[in-house]
This record gives sequence, structure tokens and C-alpha cells, in this order.
Amino acid sequence: MKTDIILCGVGGQGILSIATIIGEAAMNENLYIKQAEVHGMSQRGGDVQSNLRISSDPIASDLIPRGGADVIISMEPMEALRYLPWLKKDGWIITSATPFVNIPNYPDMKVIRKDLSSLPNVIALDIEQMAKDNGIARSANVILLGAAQKAIGIEFTKLEDAVRRVFGRKGEAIVEANIKALALGRAAQK
Repeated sequence: MKTDIILCGVGGQGILSIATIIGEAAMNENLYIKQAEVHGMSQRGGDVQSNLRISSDPIASDLIPRGGADVIISMEPMEALRYLPWLKKDGWIITSATPFVNIPNYPDMKVIRKDLSSLPNVIALDIEQMAKDNGIARSANVILLGAAQKAIGIEFTKLEDAVRRVFGRKGEAIVEANIKALALGRAAQK
């Protein structure tokens, strides 16, 4: 097994939480994992990106080469396109369909949607609305993780277990909200 994942978005959207859950699930499966994070502005709204490499064999580098990513998981559609040069030709993009407009010259969403629709393997979901509709507004990022489950190649139950471990100290209500979010994402990936 080998999966190279780029996680991207802007600060405060939960990218690093997704990386933590995936990493926890991978380590519990005795897989090798390497991660490299790039943070833009330290406050909410800055670019956040993480390279996450998972393998059954030792991993030499924590950085994913251009054209080497199996999956891009993006909390923001423009950010998904920014990392397109790192995606394999048959790789997957799993992204929020809702923009986080944090710059004055944000591209037209019609252009972004057209660019995404021209790619072979894209799941774009309105995770923010899904989260609000289901009473779990703070778990939109975990909905996206659920939608990416098949593409990343980790069993759903292993991700559930990781969610329980990662959020366990925050209480049962937070754990259950995130388990619900994970299941919503999995249901939407079909």
C-alpha cells in the first residue's frame, strides 16, 4: 500500500485535523507515515497545506513530487486547483464546492467549476451546507474526509476508530458529531 495525499485549504478550516485523523488511522495499521506541513499566515485565512505520505514500506521523503499525489483533499476549490501539478493523471480531487473568498482577486467560481469538471476524478461537495443541515456545523472537514475514504485507501472503520481517539478528550458529543460527519461524507462519495 502506498498513498500520497495533499491536504490544502486556509487556516481554521480543519486541514490539520484531517491529517491527524488519517495519520492516527495509518499508524494504528502499522503503516509508515511521513508528513510535511506548510502554513501561510499564522492566523485564520492563510494558506495551509500538508503532504501526507502513507505506505506499507519505509518512506524516504516527506515531500510529494510533482505528479506524484494520489489524492488532493481540499477545503477550498481554488486551493485544489493550485496543487493540480502535484496530482497524478488518474489521481482524485475531493474538495469543498464552496469558496473561501479571502483575497480581492478571487477567480470566478464558474471558471473554477469548469476546470474541476474537466478532470477525470473529482468529488465536489457543499460540505458547509451538509454540516449545517445535519447540526454539525463544526465538522465540515470530517465530511470531506469521509468522502475521501475510498481514495485514500484506509478502511472506514479504521477512520472511525481514529476519530474516536483524536476527539475523545473533547467529549462524547464531539466524537459523535464527527462520526456522523464521516458517515455523511462516505454516503456522498457514491
